[in-house]
Amino acid sequence: MSFSSDPVVRVKDASIFQDDRTILSDVNFEIEKGEFVFLIGRTGGGKTSLLKTLYADLDLRLGEIIVAGYNIKTMKKKDVPMLRRKLGIIFQDFQLFPDRTVAENLTFVMQATGWREKSKMKARLTEVLMRVGLGSVGSKMPHQLSGGEQQRVVIARALLNEPAILLADEPTGNLDPEVSQGIFKLFQEINNSGTAILMATHDHTLVKTHPGRVLKCEKGRVLDSKIEEVDLSTDQY
Repeated sequence: MSFSSDPVVRVKDASIFQDDRTILSDVNFEIEKGEFVFLIGRTGGGKTSLLKTLYADLDLRLGEIIVAGYNIKTMKKKDVPMLRRKLGIIFQDFQLFPDRTVAENLTFVMQATGWREKSKMKARLTEVLMRVGLGSVGSKMPHQLSGGEQQRVVIARALLNEPAILLADEPTGNLDPEVSQGIFKLFQEINNSGTAILMATHDHTLVKTHPGRVLKCEKGRVLDSKIEEVDLSTDQY
């Protein structure tokens, strides 16, 4: 079977753990290539733990998870970097090196994921920064950028290896509403170009004004609006 026809994420009968505590049980869902899915739920409900399991930062002990063709449960540690080349991971707190320029931050990731030719690296760096609307910031330090600009750099970093899916953990959580809208519009543009997105968010305005599929972490389960009704009332996340 061609990989292109497979879901980019398949979760079957999985349990999500944080240390020795079960956070989520009996988790089942698939995300198709090019899908946009919101991940919601109260703080501590399991959103971040689920994302960390998808990108192999937390071990999967029960069930099956396939992400971009990689079996999370059976893959070897040495293959984790290969998995992460197929993913774009976006954090709320940016996680940029403060002592390196924007270009150096992105170059570090390219070198760590196997890029070698300087001319191709430079071209790709320029391409992703232009895509997020920051064509002229390569020589700047992170502290010289606004929060919204730093998050755009993080998105550019996530796009370097043309990922099959972006996993975004509260990407607008530290931004004011106007800036958040711009960041969300960028995610929509990326999604429209064919990249799947799973976005964890507490921003109920985004979820309600952009109706779509929702996964909700609630009482140790993951509810899927594709197959059941999901409560979107603001006190629930």
